[in-house]
Amino acid sequence: MPSSGHRLRDVEHHPLLAENDSYDSSSSSSSEADAADRVWFIRDGCGMICAVMTWLLVVYADFVVTFVMLLPSKDFWYSVVNGVLFNCLALLALSSHLRTMLTDPGAVPKGNATKEYMESLQLKPGEVIYKCPKCCCIKPERAHHCSICKRCIRKMDHHCPWVNNCVGEKNQRFFVLFTMYIALSSVHALILCGLQFVSCVRGQWTECSDFSPPVTVILLIFLCLESLLFFTFTAVMFGTQIHSICNDETEIERLKSEKPTWERRLRWEGMRSVFGGPPSLLWMNPFVGFRFGRLQTRPRKGGPEFSV
Repeated sequence: MPSSGHRLRDVEHHPLLAENDSYDSSSSSSSEADAADRVWFIRDGCGMICAVMTWLLVVYADFVVTFVMLLPSKDFWYSVVNGVLFNCLALLALSSHLRTMLTDPGAVPKGNATKEYMESLQLKPGEVIYKCPKCCCIKPERAHHCSICKRCIRKMDHHCPWVNNCVGEKNQRFFVLFTMYIALSSVHALILCGLQFVSCVRGQWTECSDFSPPVTVILLIFLCLESLLFFTFTAVMFGTQIHSICNDETEIERLKSEKPTWERRLRWEGMRSVFGGPPSLLWMNPFVGFRFGRLQTRPRKGGPEFSV
């Protein structure tokens, strides 16, 4: 814009919205004001199927642990302690999954590339800003456009179909907790499967389960395979996320080898910026900051979408 002296970089040279275009800046500000009261949800077929599969696999693991291994056990305290521990881990994992899936990852408001908004930024002469030609918004530093969410996401790390959402600035904490609790519950399930196999072999498969020996073997083998796959995937993702947080570098920035133009928050500063506050047990609580919101649909070209 020659009048203001700053430069607008746009790969596709997409023009700024005019004053009479469909975007309304007042509606944008009002939508940002009550964004916290709404639930973010991506209507992606593949993502929704993956999210449902994740829940079904966790429920299956809980069924095998509870009804195949623990309830038939003659050791009361063994059943109680392991039952409470595994179900708590499963509950925390599913809660973290929901928070990751239904939390706005840091979406930039659509269509805010207007003259009014540009003037409100009070940019310095010669300052370069970037506009996304796909969602017509001014891209903040470290924001990237997600083709599935159809939004620019602040500090976007990656889009994960298993949580049907992007992992970004506002929900990375819940994704880290999800991978951690799934990994812990997978290790617990593997240990219980090993103990159950030993118990059944010693007892020659009599009274070790309420199910027949063939059914018991099939259920335990499938649970072992599921736990191994889940643990491998989530442990790697957990380590990758912690490494990214401690180095203040998203996965996209690492893959693109982007040189940091921001002041990095290393190690504990990065952890505090993601999890909030000094180290405490609250870091491991996915319910912190939770409040009920409302799910709204907004019309758009091609059909309604659920969004903030």
